[in-house]
Amino acid sequence: MFRLWIKEWKNNHMIKDTVFEDDSEDTRTHKIFRGLEKACYEFDLSKPIWLDNTVAEFKRHSKARFTQDCFIEQIEFDYLEIQVIEED
Repeated sequence: MFRLWIKEWKNNHMIKDTVFEDDSEDTRTHKIFRGLEKACYEFDLSKPIWLDNTVAEFKRHSKARFTQDCFIEQIEFDYLEIQVIEED
């Protein structure tokens, strides 16, 4: 089972969260993109852009933060955080 935790943070408080679960045989990258897309739809957000520092952070910690720089439109929170909490 693969599980991805997606959270919205504002003023050091988590304001929304969801967990994406996937038990398909797809690649880890596809599962991450699918989970992020599903969460953005649920939170009514545009999909963030993966900047070089975001990719590097995710590779190191299996966790990444998407700040205003990663979104084209204005966001009402400080950052969107994704974290892999379980992998096959």
